[in-house]
Amino acid sequence: MRTYPPVSFFFEVIFQGEGLDKQIVETRFQSVTGLSAELQTTTIKEGGENRFEHIVPPRAKYSPLTLKRGLVHDSKMTQWCTDAIVNYDIRPMNLLIHLLNVKRPNEKKQHKGIEPLMSWKVINAWPKKWSVSDFDAEKSAIAIESLELNYQYFESL
Repeated sequence: MRTYPPVSFFFEVIFQGEGLDKQIVETRFQSVTGLSAELQTTTIKEGGENRFEHIVPPRAKYSPLTLKRGLVHDSKMTQWCTDAIVNYDIRPMNLLIHLLNVKRPNEKKQHKGIEPLMSWKVINAWPKKWSVSDFDAEKSAIAIESLELNYQYFESL
């Protein structure tokens, strides 16, 4: 059996929390970006030692997560964003992001179908920004809404 690198276009996002129905249209996205972490650094100067500085990592920093999808009318997710941004009613939710794998019929595995190949759990995500794509009468394009989320951290499952 050959092992190929996974494709990045087959994924799902699951919101875990109250307030959002588990409707398929609510959690279908065309892209997820910003799933990254890096170590911040602090420089410490040692007294009497001028040749170098100590660089130490005090904490990890997580980039905002951006989700994009076609604009959905009467969306509970958009209402969740409006409640947070306009009314300051911030209700953090956990997210599961699954990179999916399709089992092909010719593979010698008992289970056929869709399986998570890799998964990440995003902890305490809350809406930082909501935006909609530009409206342009000269282009035939779908209106895209973007949701930018801050969160505490993520972990691989």
